[in-house]
Amino acid sequence: MSYEVVRTRAGHLAMRCRQTGEIMHPGVGPLAEAESLYVQQSRLAERMAEATPAPLVLFDVGLGAGSNAVAARSAAQRAPSPDARLEIVSFENDLGALALALEHGPAFGLTGEHAEAAGALLSRGNHDGQRVAWRLEHGDLLARLEELQAGTTRADVMFWDPFSRRANPTLWTVRAFATARSLARPGCMLFTYSASTATRVALLLAGWAVGAGDATGSKAETTAAAVNLADLARPLQPGWLTRLSRPHGDVPLPPDAPPDFAAAIAGLPQFALANG
Repeated sequence: MSYEVVRTRAGHLAMRCRQTGEIMHPGVGPLAEAESLYVQQSRLAERMAEATPAPLVLFDVGLGAGSNAVAARSAAQRAPSPDARLEIVSFENDLGALALALEHGPAFGLTGEHAEAAGALLSRGNHDGQRVAWRLEHGDLLARLEELQAGTTRADVMFWDPFSRRANPTLWTVRAFATARSLARPGCMLFTYSASTATRVALLLAGWAVGAGDATGSKAETTAAAVNLADLARPLQPGWLTRLSRPHGDVPLPPDAPPDFAAAIAGLPQFALANG
């Protein structure tokens, strides 16, 4: 089996990938981090009410043990509008973590209808509930995202939660975030646990407005990105650009950043507006 359940130093059960050694949601536990970092920060329940009668579409990039999707499903159930609906599209290439999480149901929030939905996702790739439709895009995550460009499915919110750049280098590139941007509806926002310079450079070069996201666990900051700059609570300011002025070999970069990346970012409307 490629995954195992471990107990973190803080006492939380968590999912660990044997191959990479990385632990999903290691800081405050899988459900607590999913709720604070992704669901609350995205205002998911409120956005569902605003989208009524159309469903709000969530791209759950990096399904893992299902914690972010379970937190989103829970938020959908408490959405203020009884007519609000959520469509979750989960992307994953290895379903071992979700299968193992089902065996340890309560620790990962997989009880009752959540467990039923996750079981259906594993067996047939979709589950349609009263408020939430959940479907799986199984396979190479970037390839699956690029295939969606030919269709009509577009996202209102994206949870970007694959393993790190070391384990998944293609998912933290300009190409990956540009693909995500092409699948974003007007007003779409993207949230990720990474606050690295490389991640933020890739997002900016891909056409997103980028800001600081809320703290979680041991992370003082995460990252929020948006189609519309005005939707960011804490957009990156011109002072952030100083970290790009170091010799290029000292700046953490996505592998597909162009040679003139610093000038390209400095000229973006986000920083021009902040200066003006």
